[in-house]
Amino acid sequence: MQCPETPNCVNSQATDEKHFIQPILLVGTQQEAQNRLLKILKAWKRSKIIVVQDNYIRAEFKSKLFRFIDDVEFYFPAIEKEDVIIHIRSASRVGHSDFGVNRKRIEEIRIKLKANLQQ
Repeated sequence: MQCPETPNCVNSQATDEKHFIQPILLVGTQQEAQNRLLKILKAWKRSKIIVVQDNYIRAEFKSKLFRFIDDVEFYFPAIEKEDVIIHIRSASRVGHSDFGVNRKRIEEIRIKLKANLQQ
């Protein structure tokens, strides 16, 4: 699913620079990556895991002050290597600007995932 025109969304499959964010690339198996991601999401304050499937995870994040909901999706396409690619879409449900919150959240998840997989 693509991002709307508003700047409150990032997507690793977007074709425009404003919304594009690099997918997460990891060494290991898809199952290891999903397990680590689920652990990170469960520990995140004000997050709720909504859907877990073999190649897809969807979570909701609630903002602290106004309780706005952001939808965050992780897609694990099947690949033939030992590497894992995770495509991401993170978008605010309402409003125009998110002041970079969605992009910052994904980058924080990227850092935590890479640190966890190296342990």
